[in-house]
Amino acid sequence: MRLLADRVGHRYGTTEVLRDIGIAIGGGEIVCIVGPSGCGKSTLLRMLGGLEQASEGRVLLEGEPPAGSLNPITYIFQDFALLPWRTVEGNIRLVLEDHKLGATAMRAIVDDVLERTRLKDFRAALPRQLSGGMKQRVAIARALAVRPAVMLMDEPLSALDAQTRELLMDDLVELWTRERFSACYVTHNLAEAVRLGHRVHVLSRRPGRIRETVEIDMPLAERAERAAELEAMQRHIWLVMREEARAADRELADAG
Repeated sequence: MRLLADRVGHRYGTTEVLRDIGIAIGGGEIVCIVGPSGCGKSTLLRMLGGLEQASEGRVLLEGEPPAGSLNPITYIFQDFALLPWRTVEGNIRLVLEDHKLGATAMRAIVDDVLERTRLKDFRAALPRQLSGGMKQRVAIARALAVRPAVMLMDEPLSALDAQTRELLMDDLVELWTRERFSACYVTHNLAEAVRLGHRVHVLSRRPGRIRETVEIDMPLAERAERAAELEAMQRHIWLVMREEARAADRELADAG
């Protein structure tokens, strides 16, 4: 299954946020979206997920969802979005409860994603007992439980400290290497984009347009050992967006 944005644009009243966006997230690839503050990255993600309707263009799903998919598209948020009174298992079960699943089937799905995300020893823990990285792993496990075609990831590591962020990137790479999931990954962090993305779309300042698309033809599993090459790609992306990032910051300061 592929998720497509076909010449998508969006306005809030008279403010044009996005213009003529064309992207495709194919099976088994991670597509990253970067750009200056206020360029419409999160708005684009909401439109891809059907939470907002594009003012122009179309968002399309092509092909059949994965076998057993309960929800073709699912979100992972930066603030984890866990219910504090539910255990790890209870938070994962939450996304399954509206589906017609028997107790045995539901238990099997929960057991499976806990195993895949290395959380099985924490199934009875409450969110307050977990670190930030563990909470985000619960959010990833919850997303995987519905067997999505595409995961929409909105700054999923931005609330974490640098060390935890590195560890969770390792976890995501390991998970992708085993399972080849598809994702659209929005981030301000260029190091995350070049570490995780197969393709990086660089948006301009508002109205957000695709200024450049960077293809990263390097196996995810090798990237941690090829830091110099990743730094060169990161530097290139920053040079593409630097002046517009400065202009966007000035606009935000003036507006404030």
